[in-house]
Amino acid sequence: MNNGTKARNLGLLALAMFGFGFALVPLYDVFCDITGLNGKTDSTAAVAAQSVNEQRSVTVEFVTYQSAGLRGEFMPSVQRLSVHPGEMHRVDFTVTNPGISSQVLRAIPSVSPGRAAGYLRKTECFCFQEQPLDGQAQAVMPMTFYVDEALPADIEVFTLSYTLYDISEQAAGQG
Repeated sequence: MNNGTKARNLGLLALAMFGFGFALVPLYDVFCDITGLNGKTDSTAAVAAQSVNEQRSVTVEFVTYQSAGLRGEFMPSVQRLSVHPGEMHRVDFTVTNPGISSQVLRAIPSVSPGRAAGYLRKTECFCFQEQPLDGQAQAVMPMTFYVDEALPADIEVFTLSYTLYDISEQAAGQG
C-alpha cells in the first residue's frame, strides 16, 4: 500500500469518526426513546390541569441520587404516591449540607419509562433553577405536579428521579 492510499484511508477514517461523533447525540436520543432511559422532563412550569380523572390511578415513585463527592442527604418526603390524572400534588424534597461552606446545587430530573416524561406536568419545581444552600443547613424544596390525562393507559407506574449536583464552582465562575 503506497503513501497516497494510506493518507486517503486515514482521511476517510477521520471523516467517518467525525460523522459518528456528530450523529452520537441523535443516536443517543433514539436509544433512550427505545429503552425508556433518561426520560427528560420540561424545564419550565406548566399550568394547572382543568379536570381530574378520578376513574384512573397512576403510581408515581420518587427516587433521589447525589453526585459523587456530594455530602449530606437528599430525599423525598414520600417514596411513592397514587395520583389521579389531572390532580395536583406536592412533594417536598429535603437536602442537608453538613459541611461548613455553602453550596450551589442543581437537580436534574429524569422519568422512567421515558414515554411518561411528556405527561408529567410540574407547576413548581426546585429543578427549574439553582438552589443555594448555606453550610450546616437544611432546606425543604417543593415540587408541585400533576399527571396529564393523556398519559397512555399502559403506563400505570412511573419513576421520577432527581440527581443532585454541586455546581458551586461553575456558579462562582459566572458571578
